[in-house]
Amino acid sequence: MEPENNKRTCLYDKHVALGALISPFGGFDMPIQYTNIVDEHQAVRQACGVFDVSHMGEVLISGKDAERYVNHIFTNDVTKAANGQILYGMMCYEHGGVVDDLLVYKIAVDRYFLVINASNIDKDWAWIQQQAEGYDVSLEHQSEQYGELAIQGPQAETVMEEVLGIACKELTFYTFKTLENGRLVSRTGYTGEDGFELYANADYIRECWDKLLASGRCKPCGLGCRDTLRFEVGLPLYGDELSEEITPVMAGLSIFVKLDKEEFIGKEALAKQKADGPAKKLVGIELYDKAIPRHGYAVLNMDGETVGEVTTGYHAISVDKSVCIALVDAQYAKLDTELQIQIRKKVFPGKVVKKQFYNKNYKK
Repeated sequence: MEPENNKRTCLYDKHVALGALISPFGGFDMPIQYTNIVDEHQAVRQACGVFDVSHMGEVLISGKDAERYVNHIFTNDVTKAANGQILYGMMCYEHGGVVDDLLVYKIAVDRYFLVINASNIDKDWAWIQQQAEGYDVSLEHQSEQYGELAIQGPQAETVMEEVLGIACKELTFYTFKTLENGRLVSRTGYTGEDGFELYANADYIRECWDKLLASGRCKPCGLGCRDTLRFEVGLPLYGDELSEEITPVMAGLSIFVKLDKEEFIGKEALAKQKADGPAKKLVGIELYDKAIPRHGYAVLNMDGETVGEVTTGYHAISVDKSVCIALVDAQYAKLDTELQIQIRKKVFPGKVVKKQFYNKNYKK
């Protein structure tokens, strides 16, 4: 077999030296775990962990029409945001399906920094360029310029300040500031815990990684526990809970779709779907058994008919329950509806619950 031509982040050699399990993700060779997923997961829930998320993509949009253009391709409303604020939302197709979910950092009214998913970088960049016709904007693909660390957990603030010497106490959730040499730090994350994301050039990211590990106060964490952490608090993963077929309305994310905006790509389709009610909805399901539901497993009603499919499932580490998120026919989406999951040759009963299995602990 020919080796896959995956990219590597600026920290790849450090992951290998630590003995990390490396696996392809989003076109990159990424660390899945260093010790084990449970230990790394608990470190983030209870103390502090650091993730290499340098595989994420970055695009800078600037110019006279930057605000109008970003609002055209983005479901949330950047006109309502202050400079230094971050908004979560989606880029959608005309039919309402999702190109990608992303963060938009508002540097100024004419300057926006977009953070996009690694697996979608090429598709997103092509889409962003394609939609810009007729707008007076400058587009810069900056993914190669930035490495990124996510420092996450209840002790993240003190670790950032004391180990890295980065003052960040004043940042509230979903705000950021620019530092020297084009560096940027935000109070954001994908774990349901307090935390920060640091964007900078490769040399500085490597220096910060070494300091964090040398301190003994921050555990290296792989993408394995990044998935278990985000899943427990109901955060979506593109390709699982959002896709070209799964709209923000189906995913229960209408709060990030501002239908009162004058226009954006996909507005009409999403407004219609919201008014009519989607045919399918994402729900949480808790099994009564310890069996683990996995992506792609069938969801059945109590008559044994297929009514949906699991998008993500685990035995959730923080709550010690077998739970999943599933896309089901809307009539089965009500809380406490009895459903079953087909796991290999057996079926396991459960019920519909909220998609957030564990409470988020953000610093507001």
